[in-house]
Amino acid sequence: MCGRFAQTHSGSAVAQAFQLTAVPELSPRYNIAPSQDVSVVVQSRRMGDRLHHAKRWGLVPGWSKDLQIGQKLINARAETVADKPAFRDAFHRRRCLIVADGFYEWQQASKGRPKQPYLIQLQGRSLFALAGLWERWRSPQTDEAHFSCTILTTAANALMAPIHHRMPVILPPSAYDAWLDPTHYNRGELTALLRPYEAASMAAIAISNAINHPQHEDIAVQSPL
Repeated sequence: MCGRFAQTHSGSAVAQAFQLTAVPELSPRYNIAPSQDVSVVVQSRRMGDRLHHAKRWGLVPGWSKDLQIGQKLINARAETVADKPAFRDAFHRRRCLIVADGFYEWQQASKGRPKQPYLIQLQGRSLFALAGLWERWRSPQTDEAHFSCTILTTAANALMAPIHHRMPVILPPSAYDAWLDPTHYNRGELTALLRPYEAASMAAIAISNAINHPQHEDIAVQSPL
């Protein structure tokens, strides 16, 4: 799964990496947790350009009666996303890139000892895109629109396997166009993109348990042990 990640690059760096039409205003975020707003890149259906939006992490399907379901839908499994009622419509029509430069995972320790957290990054600490889906939900009481998203996960690669059996789907830039295009839907082509990222291009760094607490939101949480 993916339950915590980071995005510390500037708005101009994000705009350049994802070919955005406008530069977003962003602050470094070292400990992003579910239910918080995250940086999302979508493609305009009308103009075809890429746009940056903020969406709440934890997908709320349009048919849901309230927002609470989003707490259970922070991740979607790549193997079943095209068929699950909560995700299949978004997989068909509302795919997105979730901007990150690191994510966190916890390794099960020996019995009686706390899990060991790791910071996972690409070599060079560069920006990358997590495969995501987004939804728009309207409150039945107020008609207010809420925008939310989820992160797709897949089987662990060789780097991640000793830490956890799942990892988020990291898409290479060559896959951005196909994944973002809201007018394109070929189930086989899209699911083929949802594979483990190349382990040799990644690094795992053991860090302290400070990351366990969402209120710890500064660069210190990434300090190696």
